[in-house]
Amino acid sequence: MLPPSVLSSFRPLREPGVLRQDLLASLVVFLVALPLCVGVAVASGVPAELGLVTGIVGGLIVGFLPGSALQVSGPAAGLTVLVFEAVREFGLGMLGAIVLLTGALQIVLGLLRCGRWFRAISVSVVHGMLAGIGLVLILGQLYGMTGAAQPLSGLGKIAGLPGLVADTLSDPTALTAAGIGLGTIAVLVLWPKLPASVRRVPAPLAAVALATAVTAGLQLDVANVTVKGLVQAIQPPGLGDLAALGSVAVLGTVLAFTLIASAESLFSAAAVDRMHHGPRTHYDKELVAQGVGNTVCGILGALPMTAVIVRSSANVQAGAKTPLSRIVHGGWLLLFAVLLPAALGIIPLAALAGVLVHAGFKLLPVKDIVPLLRTHRGEALVLVTTAIAIVVTNMFEGVLIGLGLAVVKTAWDTSQAHVDVRELTGGRLVVTLTGNATFLRLPRILETLEALPKDRPIELDLTSVHHLDHACRTTLENWAIRHNDSGTEAVRMKTCPVAAPPPSA
Repeated sequence: MLPPSVLSSFRPLREPGVLRQDLLASLVVFLVALPLCVGVAVASGVPAELGLVTGIVGGLIVGFLPGSALQVSGPAAGLTVLVFEAVREFGLGMLGAIVLLTGALQIVLGLLRCGRWFRAISVSVVHGMLAGIGLVLILGQLYGMTGAAQPLSGLGKIAGLPGLVADTLSDPTALTAAGIGLGTIAVLVLWPKLPASVRRVPAPLAAVALATAVTAGLQLDVANVTVKGLVQAIQPPGLGDLAALGSVAVLGTVLAFTLIASAESLFSAAAVDRMHHGPRTHYDKELVAQGVGNTVCGILGALPMTAVIVRSSANVQAGAKTPLSRIVHGGWLLLFAVLLPAALGIIPLAALAGVLVHAGFKLLPVKDIVPLLRTHRGEALVLVTTAIAIVVTNMFEGVLIGLGLAVVKTAWDTSQAHVDVRELTGGRLVVTLTGNATFLRLPRILETLEALPKDRPIELDLTSVHHLDHACRTTLENWAIRHNDSGTEAVRMKTCPVAAPPPSA
């Protein structure tokens, strides 16, 4: 029995035409999701079927849960880099255990009503995170497009590009694969400019279908997707994998999965809410729903899921009114995986790499960075630094660097202190400090204070200070004790009742 909050979201189905519209929308979402599920799985270094498993869970399980009525969940390009690193470092068997713990942690966070707090993460950090993911995804899939082995580090991928170009031009097979990948990207770029009747077919499906048809028709010698079968691809984590979750490295990966998957899902929910006039997202319930989905994906050994803006926007634009469309899209994915698994085996890997290169470019905030530089340079610095840090280090460390820089920027912005010096009759100087005096402003404050003459009576007035942190207070006390020459009246400090008492002379 579904809870009333879920049943209420299906009430529009009673209205004429809504059921038909939702079923048509489910087909559109299925056609968008199919190539992306397969492409994300291949780029993550796991069997293609595991991407379909995550998409199926996102539809048939998360689709029923409350939170956001119209956004669609599944494997996301934003987690591709992190999943690839996790599989490379810990093995495919550990992936299910990591995703399982990620889901459990999301459920706990949702029950503790932490969903709303993910909205407090700096938008610049999130955009920088997505930009960094996009850059690493592009760099990695350029190697995948030609069938070459990609270096492990971001800097290695960049350094290897000249050699990749030279090797591709000298190898006919690699050049053919690169042509298929570039052709796929060209279709994706040009598709939105075609007539509306043509654009009814989703661009990713059209691009992959055309690349597959050309490859098969010309009998080109390129690598295709490896098919194992849905049941064979599912590998639940073993007891040894679950026991290894206690290691520091694994826990760091789990935290990275949790942070990125939750933030991407909730930011996607906010974006989807702006696209329609239906029920708004309940962020805590949505976080629980994502956690349930990832827990199930972890048990099945599949890819982690997030709410995906591409599929969600396709769902809204197709006219969906209820969660039925995203649920049925999961059913279409299941039918395809069971009845037509061999169809995956004719898809060229270069075409999927082209889809993901295009997806990586869409993660770059190209249109936003210039206006941001003009109006909020500090936020632009956080965005660019986060993206570069992810490329240079890794996902987790890059996000932590971005968050740390955002906190420092916020502290700097809120720490505004002003020093005013005026002279009274008799030569006494009164120094008034106002605003928020923190350690971040100490260099400028001390520069003014230390320039004061040491042979004059000085009074330091702190009564107008809104906040005085410990480091600043201690430094000011030490300055007051040591500043004036011997024989000159000691510096007097005038403080508010909440501040520390003045130092003894």
